[in-house]
Amino acid sequence: MAEFQGQVAVVTGGAQGIGHAVAERLRVGGAWAVLWDIDGDLAADAARAFGGNAMGLQADVSDWASVAAARDATLRRTGRIDILVNSAGVAGGNATVEDYPVDVFADTVAVNLIGTFHTNKAVVPAMRAQGYGRIVNIASVAGKEGNPNASAYSASKAGVIGLTKSLGKELAGEDIAVNCVTPAAARTRIFDQMSQEHIDYMLSKIPRGRFLELGEAAAMIEWLCSRGNSFTTGGVFDLSGGRATY
Repeated sequence: MAEFQGQVAVVTGGAQGIGHAVAERLRVGGAWAVLWDIDGDLAADAARAFGGNAMGLQADVSDWASVAAARDATLRRTGRIDILVNSAGVAGGNATVEDYPVDVFADTVAVNLIGTFHTNKAVVPAMRAQGYGRIVNIASVAGKEGNPNASAYSASKAGVIGLTKSLGKELAGEDIAVNCVTPAAARTRIFDQMSQEHIDYMLSKIPRGRFLELGEAAAMIEWLCSRGNSFTTGGVFDLSGGRATY
């Protein structure tokens, strides 16, 4: 229960969904949970609901200045950042490549991939200065396989996998682990951005025959954030219910 005592965990998209479930689990383990979310009011409400050892900050991960400001505010309040779980993301809607709106494609990449770059870049100096850190990026099984009618999401999440591998190798000589997970779909508000046809397609591809539960994702991510994960870095951990086994 005290695995994360004295540590500070930043969770982007932490006001809801997988990010919120992870933040709650890390806080129960003793961490100070700092929720970065584009909806600052929702983040503040979620932090208050935790009942202590938490705070919420507004942060638009697609905007470097916003991320840097949230990082600086976190360090002023807590003095350190030990863990980053990058869960902020958007689905981007469903259309063929031929019909995909150019601006929606760019916006999806800006949040999912550029946002991951921004948040990873922001926390690395603090982790290097203290000689310790754990980063977990939320990718997707779509980044491995590519979902039809979801090119922006699939491409952005494939980019998250590549970025994770690159940064993991850059920091491999230090006690800073950088890994990602590739979930199948979980029932969160991101479903509101998808067509029912696409939701049905995703479910049909999962051998377990159901969607991912938030607690299941949080359990794997919790271990990746722990001191026990002292060797693996640049890794890609499957959460797809048997859909992708590589």
